[in-house]
Amino acid sequence: MPRLPEVTDRNALPEDKREIHDYLAKTRGAVRPPFSIILNNPELCYRVAHVGSFIRFEGSLPAKVRELAVLTAAREFDVSFEWAAHARMAGENGIGQDLIDVIGHKRPLRGLSTDDALPIEFARQVLREHRIADDLFAEAHKRYGNAGVVELLGTVGYYAMLGCLLNGLEIEPPPDAIKLP
Repeated sequence: MPRLPEVTDRNALPEDKREIHDYLAKTRGAVRPPFSIILNNPELCYRVAHVGSFIRFEGSLPAKVRELAVLTAAREFDVSFEWAAHARMAGENGIGQDLIDVIGHKRPLRGLSTDDALPIEFARQVLREHRIADDLFAEAHKRYGNAGVVELLGTVGYYAMLGCLLNGLEIEPPPDAIKLP
């Protein structure tokens, strides 16, 4: 159970913050966890959701690359909520169960294609080592360009930040959701 209550009633917010509720409903289809809980701080919620909207819906990275980075960040931070959501969506983005298992069990990337291994290793390095090796950065830069490599870092960082919020507020997925290994 989350540590804070959900804020789902638009009128529970100060009048000058109600547009944030509307923004969430428009961009997410409804006001529900995790944003309904993060909405206990409306301004932070809006800013977090706004960055997330860019990353998820407006960014230039291929969907599979983005989702591999998201799954890796969710696993590295043990974020059950994000893992459940993105493991469920993985197939829609060309990610098979074999890749989900590699990420979920933190297995070595031997045998994976460069297309699959690159975003996983990139996310692992920045989250584990707090740096990216020159050769890995060069490969990511070659594939994704200036804007893409910044977006990949932003994606990993966004989901790490979201992981801090979700884990700190104890926002868990529904009981029937896909579990972290």
